[in-house]
Amino acid sequence: MTDFTQKETEGNSLFEPGFYSSLLLIITINIVLSGDNAVVIAIACRKLPVAQQKKAIIWGTMLAVIVRVIATILAVYLLKIPYLYLIGGLILLWISYRLLREEDGQEDIDASEDIVQAVKTIVVADVMMGLDNVLAIAGAAQGNIILIVIGLLISVPLMVFGSQLILRVMERFAWLVYVGAGVLALAAANMIFTEEAVREWIAPVPWLVVLFKVVLVGAVLLLGYWQRSHAKAR
Repeated sequence: MTDFTQKETEGNSLFEPGFYSSLLLIITINIVLSGDNAVVIAIACRKLPVAQQKKAIIWGTMLAVIVRVIATILAVYLLKIPYLYLIGGLILLWISYRLLREEDGQEDIDASEDIVQAVKTIVVADVMMGLDNVLAIAGAAQGNIILIVIGLLISVPLMVFGSQLILRVMERFAWLVYVGAGVLALAAANMIFTEEAVREWIAPVPWLVVLFKVVLVGAVLLLGYWQRSHAKAR
């Protein structure tokens, strides 16, 4: 990947053709990589009253994009953190399970607390899932902060529109919550096996990667299903 601190002459000005080609590349990256983020936003907000869903989506996405802008600017330093992908993947596994779990006494929780919790979930999950997005955009922008900010701001309408669309579908087909949680769990598994230490350990036996991914995703879905069934039985 291009050194994030490198300043290239071409593309650093709004009037340079390279600026717009890089911006187009960043927009494409956002379109391709924002699908999972739209899923997590939809799942996190699905239990909120309809009137509050849009507020949670907008605030959650805005905060997530701000955090992602900062993370992208610091991308070169993030790469030096040992076991970053492993830790992020494990956290995302927990989030995917928690989103499936039925919360006890949810009716007694104040609506504002629900919104705060949904926003927290959106931001944390976006940080964990957005590592590939952050690094890809950092490389495409080649250190141009203006490109980074503009490119990531474009994520807002993409994620807001995508999550609202997914949310409406999930309201009609409740079983799609499991599909969404499975997508998150798979993203978490992919992150874990992106970690260099894990990749080196498992490289001699490639089929173990597939097996472990199936086990991780299956475990999240089964535990979530058991927890929801147990909560309904009480």
